[in-house]
Amino acid sequence: MPRVFGHLNDVYPSGLFRRLAAMVYDLFLLSALFMMAGFIGVAITDGEANEHLLFKLLVWMVPFLFYWYFWRRSGQTLGMLAWRIRVQTPEGKALDARQTFLRLIGGLLSWTCLGLGYLWLKFDREQRTWPDILSKTQVVVLPKIRE
Repeated sequence: MPRVFGHLNDVYPSGLFRRLAAMVYDLFLLSALFMMAGFIGVAITDGEANEHLLFKLLVWMVPFLFYWYFWRRSGQTLGMLAWRIRVQTPEGKALDARQTFLRLIGGLLSWTCLGLGYLWLKFDREQRTWPDILSKTQVVVLPKIRE
């Protein structure tokens, strides 16, 4: 039997708990990717990966490529899929590479300020975080699937 969503127009902004829960799920996946990058880096550089410029670049590219792949493909990482949230433009479209980059910069800035950028949604009328504002995107809760 096919899975049927409720009306996709019935989406609403995601709250802080869902966003943080999805981030925790994604952190496990990113940790595995960082470990794989470390193993590859050590193997290629004879144990000197942490000093090699290409390895440092790879470490910064891992999260960008991870989010770029998932956000461009479906607007959802695996953590976001589990919590039924999706990142999209206000028109409901997938992000482009620039928006992905800006969301990552906004997220880094938010965490650098001790999470203030994510707590910002409690003060914003549209429940936007700094990454949402910077990239002109939104994170919405998807309707439940009806079997």
